[in-house]
Amino acid sequence: MTDDQFMRLCRDNGDFHFEITAEKELIVMTGSNPETDRKNANITMQLGVWATRDGTGVFFGSSAIFLLPNGARRVPDGAWIRKERWNQLTEQRKSTLTEICPDFIIELRSPSDRIGVLEQKMDEYIRNGAQLAWLLDPFDHAATIYRTAHAPQRIEHPSVISGDPELPGFKFDFRQMFLQA
Repeated sequence: MTDDQFMRLCRDNGDFHFEITAEKELIVMTGSNPETDRKNANITMQLGVWATRDGTGVFFGSSAIFLLPNGARRVPDGAWIRKERWNQLTEQRKSTLTEICPDFIIELRSPSDRIGVLEQKMDEYIRNGAQLAWLLDPFDHAATIYRTAHAPQRIEHPSVISGDPELPGFKFDFRQMFLQA
């Protein structure tokens, strides 16, 4: 499938999210339920507040598609790219399929996700250039932190997760995802 065909598929089927693995397997993801979407919005909000204050990069929510160096097309739940890397992209690439692996990735486990598949995806992000990646699991109340050249670190019942040193000053309040209105 060409990049144009993939983008057309995404555009013509707005109720779904699509990814393509490095092995060219098409993955169809349905829209999220309201509770998962609320958690995703919280992720985007916390990342966005920090990124706006910090000013060293750009942040993305759960619908941006990134073309990784291995050919996979991925849609993380949250992402951040250093400004100097983002600004090296052409305006056309910024507005279509972005050929870049974000520096930071957040994936939120949803009810339909298999943990083993998510763990493989997190490893893929690190192998393709992400410096830091977080797998947030609201069902087990846990977070797994992935870093370049380090083994994944699982944290049970975290309160606040620090982005230091890769994202200086970013403190993600894990508990906010569980606050009720």
